[in-house]
Amino acid sequence: MTESMENHRKQHYPTILQAIHLVILYIFIQTVVDFPLALIDYFNDTEYLYHPLKKIVLSVGSVVFILWYGFRKTGNSLSEVFPLKRFNPLLVVFIFLFFLGIQQWLNVINAWVDRVLPPPAWFWELFDKIFESDYGFWGAFMKVVVIAPVVEELIFRGVIMHGLMRNYPKVTAVFFSGLLFALFHLNPWQFPATLVLGMILGWIMIRTRNILLCIAGHSINNLLVLLTITWNTQIRESRLADLSILTVLAISLGLVVISILLTVLVTRPKTNKTIQRESIR
Repeated sequence: MTESMENHRKQHYPTILQAIHLVILYIFIQTVVDFPLALIDYFNDTEYLYHPLKKIVLSVGSVVFILWYGFRKTGNSLSEVFPLKRFNPLLVVFIFLFFLGIQQWLNVINAWVDRVLPPPAWFWELFDKIFESDYGFWGAFMKVVVIAPVVEELIFRGVIMHGLMRNYPKVTAVFFSGLLFALFHLNPWQFPATLVLGMILGWIMIRTRNILLCIAGHSINNLLVLLTITWNTQIRESRLADLSILTVLAISLGLVVISILLTVLVTRPKTNKTIQRESIR
């Protein structure tokens, strides 16, 4: 009885506090290099902070260390920390439709925050640099749509969600995964939208237990943002711009609701009868 109680109290890595520590450690590693370079650039009008070699070395080094550190602390296998449960390929379509719809609502949230707390000019300069690249559109594509989703999902929906799902109720795991994800970006003007995005990706992990679908969802979201920024002028001049905001939000809400319902339907747990019918086949 004593052993069973001890096992019940046993907490998996990471707990909420341990997840906070992991995120802070990740930010600290990047800041140790970024801050001195930012000062040098400021006083000498240089651009060491955005040097391609520096960005590659720092990004790869800090990510590898954090993933190694977090994975080692879990004490579990790769398949447990980064699950790859089989899924219906239609889920990719549903996730795409969901993010296509939710983008409009996230834009509304961002616009509301901008009105309440107008961001300074330096914020927009930093924001634009995120989507800039030394190699044009495809360089930005690799950075924003490929590298960032893979790295961030392995950390937040991989290592962090691994512990949160085992230590707390699902709602708590989803919320704190999204909260840490939003805080990690150090962007108060986009915090609400990033929080929503993080919780959505956490919900996808809960429903599917597949890290690749979380990466796909993150990539689709970032791709839509990148395309919107890149072809902003063309979008404003297209027929879509003639639609009222209420019409756009209504269509978007319809996409979100339908895609959620289809995702829930496809990912619902199999009953004993369904398992028996499949085994007979």
